[in-house]
Amino acid sequence: MSPYLRHLVKQVNTFLDMKQIILLGVALLITGTILKAQSIKEVTWAYTSKKIAAQTYEVHMTATVGGDFHIYSQKGGDGPVSTTFTLTKNPLITPSGPIKEVGKMVRKYEEAFKSEVRYYAQTVDFVQVIKVKSAAKTNLAGKVEFMVCNDRECLPPSEVEFKINLGG
Repeated sequence: MSPYLRHLVKQVNTFLDMKQIILLGVALLITGTILKAQSIKEVTWAYTSKKIAAQTYEVHMTATVGGDFHIYSQKGGDGPVSTTFTLTKNPLITPSGPIKEVGKMVRKYEEAFKSEVRYYAQTVDFVQVIKVKSAAKTNLAGKVEFMVCNDRECLPPSEVEFKINLGG
C-alpha cells in the first residue's frame, strides 16, 4: 500500500473514531437528561411566603415525594446527595438563621451507602425566615438540588430553580 493511501486510510479511521465518540457523547447527554427528568417527576415543589412580623417573612419550600421514593435531609449522611438550597444574592433581603426541616425524618442504615442516612418520605417542609430591608416588593430566588431513592434504586440528582414573592 502506498504511503499516501495508508495516510488516507488512517485519516478515515480517525474521522470514524471521532464520529463514534461524538455520537456516544450525545447519547449519554440524552440519557442523563431523561434520567434527571425522572427525579423531577418524583418530587413536586410548592413555595409560599407568610408575613410573620414587620418586614419579616417565613418562606416554605415544600417537597411532596411520589410513590415509594424518599428525599434526603440537608444533612442526608455519607453517600446520598443531601438536599441543598442555593439562594441568589439579593441586597434587599437577609436570611435569618438556617433553613429548618419540618416533617417526619427517618434515620436508617442503608446498605447501598454503608452509612446511616436521614430522609423524608411523602413530604417535608423546608422553612427559611427572611428579613426584608424595605417595604418594596422583592423576591427570594435560588435553586434546590435533591436526590430521591427507594429500596431498589436512586435517581440522579436534580436541580429546580425557584422564585418566591416577598413584600409589597
